[in-house]
Amino acid sequence: MIQADLTVILPEIVLAVSAMLALLVGVYTTKDKLAPVLVWLTAALMAVLAVWIATRSSGTAIAFGGMFVDDAFSRFAKVAILLSAAAVLVMSQDYMARRQILHFEYPVLVSLAAVGMMVMVSAGDLIALYMGLELQSLALYVVASLRRDSARSTEAGLKYFVLGALSSGLLLYGASLVYGYAGTTLFSGIVQVAQHGEVSLGLLFGLIFLISGLAFKVSAVPFHMWTPDVYEGSPTPVTAFFATAPKVAAMALFARLLFDAFGNAVADWSQVIAFLSLLSMFLGGVAAIGQRDIKRLMAYSSIAHMGYAMMGLAAGTALGVQAMLVYMAIYVTMNVGTFAFILMMSRDGRPVTDITALNMYAKREPGKALAMLVLLFSLAGVPPMLGFFAKLYVLRAAYEAGLIWLAVAGVVASVIGAFYYLRIVYYMYFGEEGEELDRGGSKVLWGFLMASAAVMILGIVNMFGVEGAAAAAALVLVN
Repeated sequence: MIQADLTVILPEIVLAVSAMLALLVGVYTTKDKLAPVLVWLTAALMAVLAVWIATRSSGTAIAFGGMFVDDAFSRFAKVAILLSAAAVLVMSQDYMARRQILHFEYPVLVSLAAVGMMVMVSAGDLIALYMGLELQSLALYVVASLRRDSARSTEAGLKYFVLGALSSGLLLYGASLVYGYAGTTLFSGIVQVAQHGEVSLGLLFGLIFLISGLAFKVSAVPFHMWTPDVYEGSPTPVTAFFATAPKVAAMALFARLLFDAFGNAVADWSQVIAFLSLLSMFLGGVAAIGQRDIKRLMAYSSIAHMGYAMMGLAAGTALGVQAMLVYMAIYVTMNVGTFAFILMMSRDGRPVTDITALNMYAKREPGKALAMLVLLFSLAGVPPMLGFFAKLYVLRAAYEAGLIWLAVAGVVASVIGAFYYLRIVYYMYFGEEGEELDRGGSKVLWGFLMASAAVMILGIVNMFGVEGAAAAAALVLVN
């Protein structure tokens, strides 16, 4: 029995053991000289694990008495988490090495965070959920403050830690209420208690606290405080990591908890999620308009995008979950390309994050400017880019679930949000001549930028099979 359980969690074991071995190697050797090798080895291992998970058995396996679930839904999320984490690691290597912040701890912490995320999306129990969440969070607090000689980076790590502590407190209080009223921490047991849509008041309060705790993790309004500060203060590659893998993990965990534990009480939580979605879309869109720092702008952009993803969850249907998964896959791809561009923004070797620095950028770097234009149009949801179809998916899911008001609000918020993306395009093509940014840049970053832009155009044919995989994952979760 134990052997079968260990087989189910083998990918997590492999990644965790590799992180511990890397830690030992780092401690007993000349530490940071090994960091570039560790980054590439860790990224390669993550890519191999992603392929392994994607091609594993197609059924559902339950381990440790229901605490760990390996199904099509968790596999979809894990592949997205591992590939995005691997991409960010490769992207960050050159940038961090040049600025003397590529420490051997960095790939180790990213690995441990990824293990936590993989446990989160496979959680079948409130205890497993919390363990995965904390393993991810503790690693992220440290990488946020990786630039130890920077006050802003240290502040970012501290703010993230305070936010995380508050989030964990709410989550644990909610979990204790749910355990008290359901008599079990297993999702399969909680869902039995919440049958026929009859949920006791205590269980409902527990659910609200759980939703609040998880809303912090996706930076949903009104639980978004300090998110822009964390994005701005962290080293740019770390910000890129925050904007990708952890978002996928948190949204997948949200769906897992709501459908596996409270799937019989959709009417009770659907309106709450819809309200969070509405607030996130509008605040993210409006607040980003006044931003001049591109990292802060991307923070508000991520808040708005999580609002759109939550619209799919609010639908409470298989189509809604499918729309959310497709949206997250496209969102992560867009962000990888966008942050590859941001990492290349420098003047005299120093990073630049002011959007006005991009004035007439297209005149000097037409290829990179065009790729960035495609990504910004996609983020704004301009057809025929892939980002348009991502938004169309969640809007359709909300409409078919009867949430017409939310779908209409989503369209309005999308129009507002288009302004700050198109303003960057305006600067690149029609801005005033000013100090030039450095030309050239890392070939790896250029490759990620071009590949991401190409996916936004070529993906409209069949979404590279993501749509079908998301449909299968959604059916497994909702049924």
